[in-house]
Amino acid sequence: MATQRILTGITPSGTPHLGNYAGAIRPAVDASQRPGVESFYFLSDYHALVKTDSPERVQRSTLEIAATWLAAGLQPEKAWFYRQSDIPEITELAWLLTCVTGKGLLNRAHAYKAAVDKNVGESEEPDAGVTMGLFMYPVLMAADILMFNAHKVPVGRDQVQHLEMARDIAASFNYRYGEHFTLPEAAVDESVATLPGLDGRKMSKSYDNIIPLFASADTLKKLVFAIVTDSKAPGVPKETEGSALFQLFQAFAAPAETEAMRRRFAEGIGWGEAKEALFDKLESSIAPMRTRYEELIAAPERIEQVLKSSAMVLRAQYATPFIARLREAVGLRSLNRIAAQAADSRGKPKAKPQFKQYREADGLFYFKLVGGSGQLLLQSRGFVSAREAGQAVASVKNGEGFAQWSDMAPDADEASVRQALDALRAD
Repeated sequence: MATQRILTGITPSGTPHLGNYAGAIRPAVDASQRPGVESFYFLSDYHALVKTDSPERVQRSTLEIAATWLAAGLQPEKAWFYRQSDIPEITELAWLLTCVTGKGLLNRAHAYKAAVDKNVGESEEPDAGVTMGLFMYPVLMAADILMFNAHKVPVGRDQVQHLEMARDIAASFNYRYGEHFTLPEAAVDESVATLPGLDGRKMSKSYDNIIPLFASADTLKKLVFAIVTDSKAPGVPKETEGSALFQLFQAFAAPAETEAMRRRFAEGIGWGEAKEALFDKLESSIAPMRTRYEELIAAPERIEQVLKSSAMVLRAQYATPFIARLREAVGLRSLNRIAAQAADSRGKPKAKPQFKQYREADGLFYFKLVGGSGQLLLQSRGFVSAREAGQAVASVKNGEGFAQWSDMAPDADEASVRQALDALRAD
């Protein structure tokens, strides 16, 4: 079975809460232990610079997030766990990708458009306060993904656009310089747990309703007992649907425990008793992780060693050889090789014509026919789907006429086109 690469970026922005753990950290750690999967987890500290200008906050958040993932069970020997800034090839790749990315594509990024709309609504200059870090965020994200040719990237729905942009950027590079990048796919898991906070709304720092993952036992108990409930008295049956208490319990309990609690709700468990049961369940689940977390926080050099070691091996195995290949592709080459390349090319068989399919920034799919020496012979019109483009290519290959699907390049003639098609059909 072929290995599938899955990549997840984690922006250092404070210690996670219970919702982060149940919805993202726990399932990611579980996924890293599946056979046939190569997992990449990285701390996106360059991305953090877009959101904060506090060096101390970036450093502290990096420590806390790394400690959280390791305490939650991520095993560096089974998954790549690294810091974005420890792999300089990523930022070099970002520049290579920048040179093939249309500004129009970045103009459509949700975060940038939201900033512009806010400025316009407040009668400010459209780009007031917009940094190039914000504007170029999708390109750096594309570099994160494409550096390791990830097949799938788990994201929320609000991040799907960034994945689509990464695919477009990769396709543009492949079109110009050959097939170097896998086109990544967004993995949107609709079943990911979205836990309620203290007030019943989605647990979020923006609502100030979170329960920190590694709060002390005393603080955890106070927060659990502060969860909003209705006024039903003990003995009165209670609904599990919409109950923040029940949803939190379910997220940490085994199926049999969940069913037992469901029966207790139907029998009219008192809210105080239900909160006590929830605290006991959370504390039993979190206490071992909290101990590991506190040990790691107290020994940052251990975390530093994990991150540095992972990055060193990743650079040697993946990043450095790959960026060398990409430099070669774009022409960043040693001048000493020109004479040697000319000598090596003598007597070599001429390359064969080929069709190339790709997707442009306008969202349409195209194909082109390239001759053996690399000259453009045919250029297609845009197609709505890759399947339509593929069907058109098949028609042209079968000799059903190319005029209806594409235009001849200015420097080509019909004879050279037909000769190339004959050569393809002969293979």
